[in-house]
Amino acid sequence: MDALNKREHWENIYTTRKPTDVSWFQVYPKSSMKFIELFNLPMDAGIIDIGGGDSNFVDALLEKGYTDITVLDISAKSIERARTRLGEKASLVNWIVSDVTDFTPARRYNFWHDRAAFHFLVTEEQADKYVEIAKEGISENGYLVLGTFSESGPKKCSGLDIKQYSEESMSAKFENDFKRIKCITEDHSTPFNTIQNFLFCSFKKEKP
Repeated sequence: MDALNKREHWENIYTTRKPTDVSWFQVYPKSSMKFIELFNLPMDAGIIDIGGGDSNFVDALLEKGYTDITVLDISAKSIERARTRLGEKASLVNWIVSDVTDFTPARRYNFWHDRAAFHFLVTEEQADKYVEIAKEGISENGYLVLGTFSESGPKKCSGLDIKQYSEESMSAKFENDFKRIKCITEDHSTPFNTIQNFLFCSFKKEKP
């Protein structure tokens, strides 16, 4: 799927479906927040949520008191929905509409979070480009947390193919520039009463 069709696909998803009509919906992003707590990030840490869409991760960060939050998503509609939901608090967040593989970070972040965007990059070229962008966008000693479908998870999402990951294959993708810290699995209960098995891995950026 080319970039234009991919963007149109996600705009259609967010235009035609309510938050509870998509499989990735979570009332509270418990695994993601556990990593925030694990790294004991200061409240002014620069945090970016890749493929954040209208997820509730940004809400949880604001509730905790974090003050430097960026949300990136390919879908303008998803960001519009998140901004509407947050109301006045939306002004506290930096919003970026972009495909992550077209993203040129204008700064470096202390915490790079991605739940279920990376696994849509099904070619080695796309995944390698993501790694390079993340390397440029994460500060020295900064953290990277990725959530993807595990090898026990689905092979498709929202009608698109995905790439499943194991702890070993994900680590191999990032090992040249990042040190793996911790990986966990999570059984995510969808709004449709099905279970999706996720793999979350955290990494720390090594000194060049």
